[in-house]
Amino acid sequence: MENDGEPIAYFITWTVYGTFLQGDSRWWRKRNAGGLPPQPLLEHWHRDRLNHEIILLNDEHRHIVKCEIENHCNRRGWKTWVANPRTNHVHVVITTPGYAGDKVRDQLKANCTRGIREADGRFVDRPVWTTKGDVQYLNTEDDLELAIMYAGDAQDRMGVEYASRGQPLGDCFG
Repeated sequence: MENDGEPIAYFITWTVYGTFLQGDSRWWRKRNAGGLPPQPLLEHWHRDRLNHEIILLNDEHRHIVKCEIENHCNRRGWKTWVANPRTNHVHVVITTPGYAGDKVRDQLKANCTRGIREADGRFVDRPVWTTKGDVQYLNTEDDLELAIMYAGDAQDRMGVEYASRGQPLGDCFG
């Protein structure tokens, strides 16, 4: 795949409402500051201010999310390398020529939100996801291969243990 000024793919991650707060003990990311170590008081402060209960994604929700991502990508003609909804977050590795990563993320989240709300009334009139999410630009075939491996097989094997090695989640590319 040729890189003509735009990334060859995006590695997009977004989280379920309330599950990854600022200060999180599994490391956390701050806009324009990258990965930061745990700050328990900050995490506790944010947890106390949640307006809704945390509802993790069950198998049905995860299936809906995966189908919504695949359907949207098929309609748009985008290449989905991996779509891996977990109980508390979603990873997608995707090629979307001509589209900005944050716009792609927002479209995917919106479709997934609609699908989940149609299936589970507990999500009506409340957020399903945290605001925004992470978009990493994949500019080389090596970056793409690492993202596919991490978002797919490695997630199934490692879960959130990656953070216990002292690295922030989702920060495996330069």
